[in-house]
Amino acid sequence: MFAALGRFISRHPWYVIATWIVLAVVVVATAPALTSTTDESEFLPDHYESIKAAELQEKAFPNATTPAAILVFEREDGEKLTDADVKDVLAISKELGPNLGKDTFVPQVTATGPDGKPSVSEDGQIAIGFVGLADGATGYDTRAMDDAKDMRAQIKPLVEGTDLTVQTTGAAAQGLDSQESTEATMAIVGIATVVLIVVLLAIIFRSVIICLMPIVVVTIVSMIATGLIGAANEAFDLKADSSIQVILIVVLYGIGTDYILFFLFRYRERLRQGDETRSSVVHALERAGEAIASAGGAVIVAFLALLLSSLSIFRSIGPALAIAVAVTLLAALTLVPAVVTVLGKALFWPSKGWKREPEAARFAKVGRSLGHRPGLFAAASGLVLAALAVFGLQFNPSFDFNSSLPDGVESTEAITTFQEHFAAGASDPVPVLLTSQDGVPLEESATEAMTAALGEAEGVAQVQGPQLSQDKATAMFSAVLDNDPTSDAALDDVKGPIRTAVHDAAPAGTEAYVGGTPSVFADLQKAMARDYSVVFPAAALVIMLILALLLRSLVAPWYLMAAVGLGFGATLGATVIVFQHIQGEPGLIFMLPIYIYLFVTALGTDYNILMVARLREEAREGRSPRDAAAEAVKHAGPTIAAAGVILAGTFASLMLGGNALIESMGFALSFGIFVAAFVMAMFFTPALTALVGHAAWWPGHSDERKGQRRDDTGADD
Repeated sequence: MFAALGRFISRHPWYVIATWIVLAVVVVATAPALTSTTDESEFLPDHYESIKAAELQEKAFPNATTPAAILVFEREDGEKLTDADVKDVLAISKELGPNLGKDTFVPQVTATGPDGKPSVSEDGQIAIGFVGLADGATGYDTRAMDDAKDMRAQIKPLVEGTDLTVQTTGAAAQGLDSQESTEATMAIVGIATVVLIVVLLAIIFRSVIICLMPIVVVTIVSMIATGLIGAANEAFDLKADSSIQVILIVVLYGIGTDYILFFLFRYRERLRQGDETRSSVVHALERAGEAIASAGGAVIVAFLALLLSSLSIFRSIGPALAIAVAVTLLAALTLVPAVVTVLGKALFWPSKGWKREPEAARFAKVGRSLGHRPGLFAAASGLVLAALAVFGLQFNPSFDFNSSLPDGVESTEAITTFQEHFAAGASDPVPVLLTSQDGVPLEESATEAMTAALGEAEGVAQVQGPQLSQDKATAMFSAVLDNDPTSDAALDDVKGPIRTAVHDAAPAGTEAYVGGTPSVFADLQKAMARDYSVVFPAAALVIMLILALLLRSLVAPWYLMAAVGLGFGATLGATVIVFQHIQGEPGLIFMLPIYIYLFVTALGTDYNILMVARLREEAREGRSPRDAAAEAVKHAGPTIAAAGVILAGTFASLMLGGNALIESMGFALSFGIFVAAFVMAMFFTPALTALVGHAAWWPGHSDERKGQRRDDTGADD
């Protein structure tokens, strides 16, 4: 099949190139923009308690305003606020209010507390104002972020001429800073990725054109993939996490360059044997095409396994990355061979060294050593991976997206100042709702009992309310927590003593729900535990099926997936060591294991497929299992090393992003790819295959030459 595809492309390269260009123009012209969200509650299904609380709150209290932004005022000299300063705060809040965006913000800024007095901290150094959300708006949508930007611009001239400074935080301001941080990260990661790829390809091929090829190809692929992802998100109402655009850059450039390398190494190898351009393209696609397609298929299936997730964040990320890889895969199998056909041997300009096959002395030496002592190589690499994997058991998930914001942004500085002078939970009180199941008004004894139970619950500093709905069938209480609502301590308090106290205090005929940020985090934790038990096995089983079909074996897929599992554990363990133990982070973003599993499983399988496919090819030449492993490392080793360095390097560029989420993800994925390429594919997999011998290919015996028969020891009949 791939030979036939190669013949068609080599005969009609311009048609293929023109088709891709037209497709890119059409998609860019018609597809919607790719948008994302940082609102964690949008990721959860409706049956979780935090979502039930939010829906009940919206229904029973439609006119209640949710704080979208918090204004934090303090004196420039750091002293206590004077009476004149407090009057300035009230005047600024009053003047700012009517000018705010009415689509998302309530055109009123509240700078007084429930008692009508100015909201000033006990030490008298800080005053605050609250900006409410308009009905039906969220603090995380693009309109709210635009309005938050306008609010910051509007408030600056209002504090001029006073002794005050003001900073903004809250959902809208944090969403704005997250958006701007993501845009800055995209620029940094994009530049670093392109520079790294160009430099590494220049070292490998010493060709100007090859250095530019991934940039041109991935640019076309990126336009098509991003447009298709935007269309899919809009058609199926998918909610993408704000990190998806940064990850897409790395995935497209990293995987795209890998697949180009898989093809080019085979193409160059054939040219060195004296073939012409077209026949070399056909041969390269015939030999590399199956490995590229199988590798791409494994990646796509792994990402699509996220459709089984209960969280919409993963149900949108999975198809998005699957679409990106699918377009990249098609480009590698069609556009790249077409471009290579058009360029011919000029592809390698100005280098002439491509004509001479390098000795590959280092890889040949490693291959010979592995072939002589496969047990030693398998044991050593396996023990290293297992030792690192032990630390993965200490992974502590964090559910706070805002913790990924850089320290220097305004919303982070403002919330830090706020929490230094007010109760930690005052910035985001937890709503608790008590509702009558049959719609009759609540009895006063029920609300009093709930107030008392909340006040005595561990982790609650203060209880405000109750506020009754218009029909008096629902009461809402606001619980100010002892701890920061985004902290692990608050999460533990809510999912433990607070929810227990609330549920126990609800009398017969009523239901009680705990909402707010820590409740969302508690439900996310529960949902993740469910997803781990479903998504991981599903992805593994389907990838094993792909390996079984590619290798025509029921044995090899088992130890290949075992190797990938060790790689996953080692990657998570190394990340825990670096960030939790060395840097002292309290936890790592909860999405990290899913990302590591999918990328290390899928992309690690890429390199395993390439190595094992080459090993099988060498075995078909009549070599013994150990000799075939040695030759596979010699010939496939340089390709895997080059691809691994480039892909690990592109993921490492995420560490320049400037926030904890992207940095930890960058380290984890780059380390995982390094392990997949240089430990699993280079040592562990070929060593195990050499040890298992001919039995690795049972029952298909696809390592045999046509007409060849062997006994179980691998000897020719």
